[in-house]
Amino acid sequence: MTTPSPLLSRPGAVEAAGADAGVAAHYGEPLREQRALAAGTAVVDLSHRGVVTVTGPDRLSWLNTLSSQQVAGLQPNESSELLLLSVQGRIDFDARVIDDGATTWLVVEAAEAAPLAEFLNRMKFMLRVDIADVSADWAVVGSTKPVPEWSGLLAWEDPWPHVGAGGYSYATVPEASHPGLDRPWFEYLIPAVDLEEKVAGRPLAGVLAAEALRLAAWRPRIGAETDDKTIPHELDLLRTAVHLAKGCYKGQETIARVHNLGHPPRRLVFLQLDGSQHTLPQAGSPVLVGERKVGTVTSVAQHYEMGPVALAVIKRSVAPDEILTVLDGHEPYPAAQELIVAPDAGQVVGRQTGFLKGPRP
Repeated sequence: MTTPSPLLSRPGAVEAAGADAGVAAHYGEPLREQRALAAGTAVVDLSHRGVVTVTGPDRLSWLNTLSSQQVAGLQPNESSELLLLSVQGRIDFDARVIDDGATTWLVVEAAEAAPLAEFLNRMKFMLRVDIADVSADWAVVGSTKPVPEWSGLLAWEDPWPHVGAGGYSYATVPEASHPGLDRPWFEYLIPAVDLEEKVAGRPLAGVLAAEALRLAAWRPRIGAETDDKTIPHELDLLRTAVHLAKGCYKGQETIARVHNLGHPPRRLVFLQLDGSQHTLPQAGSPVLVGERKVGTVTSVAQHYEMGPVALAVIKRSVAPDEILTVLDGHEPYPAAQELIVAPDAGQVVGRQTGFLKGPRP
């Protein structure tokens, strides 16, 4: 169970529920907080996040063999993202990765930390690595701009939406036009005992603000946009979390097969919801075309500029210009879809080495 953040004692703090329990959803003014977070004048308490460390001289080469990402040559203070997949290529863990030269830090969702540490301990065999769940000792704080006063702290910089080395974009827009560019993102690692001191006098935003900016950036989140069948292609995660030309790892065959020979069966989509209602639909609400269910809402937010927005995972076959309806109970919410993952994503030709040649003609 996540220990409640001491910052919940701030005036107006309302605790979040679900995956964000333990930190503030907001401090009384969600939209003002969101504007401040977007402008870089506020930070967000993410101290409920899980933190797992890997030490030892074999740590990077070992993680390289296990994961979807090329991290063997990760330099100190360089940020990356890796996935640990099932044999079927489904996402088991999604970790933010940064190394300080002696320790590799894996920042994950709160519910992932203990299972991740357990999995890694099972996989270390005779290698010179040590794994620890240090979530209780470290707090994470998010910001859209570097915090000069925290320059001595370890900070993970989200690579999204840039297409990394060995990565591939499934999006419908070029990188230069991707809305994720409007949301730079940094997550600072702060000793838990120093959290209150580090943020003293600094404006705070709740996780509702961070979530709204995440949705507007089309950034998927494990546990929200994922289920037990999710493969990375469906969420455009090949751009930041998969290296298509690295060596073997569990799940690689699915990654290559879907990328080279087929299409992902589902696709992530951004929804602009009808704002005439006074409520928002819940995550988990069905997405309909007519009376036929074609997907599920995964995340919902009230954006300070765009109004009610959502991410959803829908069937690849849904026409891009189809007007969708989100049904929450008996309340319908008309929704215009904005493509994230292209319906025809995938099907590129690979050389025998696994390197890409380009689109199939």
